[in-house]
Amino acid sequence: QVQLVESGGGLVQDGGSLRLSCTASGSALSLSVMGWYRQAPGKQREWVAVTRDARNTNYADSVRGRFTISRDNAGNTVYLQMTNLKPEDTAVYYCTAADRFRVDYSMDYWGKGTLVTVSS
Repeated sequence: QVQLVESGGGLVQDGGSLRLSCTASGSALSLSVMGWYRQAPGKQREWVAVTRDARNTNYADSVRGRFTISRDNAGNTVYLQMTNLKPEDTAVYYCTAADRFRVDYSMDYWGKGTLVTVSS
């Protein structure tokens, strides 16, 4: 079983920055993909960013150019650097991971989420 624990959420003003972190633990870790989803109040959960390695990352159009996803060398920690945050980025952000890559970015494991609130 894989556990994902997020940290780094909080309250920030419009235009500000935050960095989210997520560390995976468990037996026989071999995570092909790690990423972030988010769910805003009253909306469906949506994909934000995924990474397999430094050369294979992808972003939702709504965050491309403002958010950067990265993994540590061991591959068990994933980060989401968020800049130029907007009120519409307010959501619970979930760390996710998968044993293998899927084209629809569906994931096998989920963290409990961390709240990001952007005030206008």
